[in-house]
Amino acid sequence: MYNLWLKDFKLGVNPLYFAMPVLTGALMLVPGWIYFLVLLYFCWITIPNMFGGFRTHNDLMLSSMMPVTKRDMVKSRVLVIVCLEVLHIGFAVIFGVINRYLYPDFIYYFYAPTIGFLGLCLVMLAIFNLLFLPLYYKTAYKYGNPAIVSITAAMLFAGGAQWLGIANADVSAVINDIGTGHLAEQSLILVSGVAIFAVFTAVAYRLSVRHFLKVEL
Repeated sequence: MYNLWLKDFKLGVNPLYFAMPVLTGALMLVPGWIYFLVLLYFCWITIPNMFGGFRTHNDLMLSSMMPVTKRDMVKSRVLVIVCLEVLHIGFAVIFGVINRYLYPDFIYYFYAPTIGFLGLCLVMLAIFNLLFLPLYYKTAYKYGNPAIVSITAAMLFAGGAQWLGIANADVSAVINDIGTGHLAEQSLILVSGVAIFAVFTAVAYRLSVRHFLKVEL
């Protein structure tokens, strides 16, 4: 399993994709930006290029020649995606903290980089995983339509969540509070986001295995 996971990283993950979390995370330093875009770059750039690389290197055939099960092949790919997502989230958090120290009195129109906002980002990535992985593993080869569907869903969630923050002053006050006044509500959003991310990704994994077992290699 470890060798399979290592193969996926070496074959499909360009070194540039390890720099992307830093490059996109640095956009958190732009005051007043739409910070949902920071993590959406992972969906827009990394995922399509990474899976295109897997297909170019005929990774499916290579993996099928290894002494591993289809379940292991799916698990390895899911772990690769989750590791990259965690990297993106981690650097977004680091630069978000720096943002708060650089602009302590900035008035945000869009969501501020708070722990409540982080919870919303986790839900967005959870939706992406839930749709992309099972759809991709229906063929384990074609990634275009799964990417379009999952990216569209993630963007719709981000757009809806952001619109809610603009249209509803109470929601904006809770998410954008960089003090401790709404710490309990923000913590609840973060915990809920972590739980949804974990559950949706686990469901995506199980559905992906079920679909992949039906694919003839």
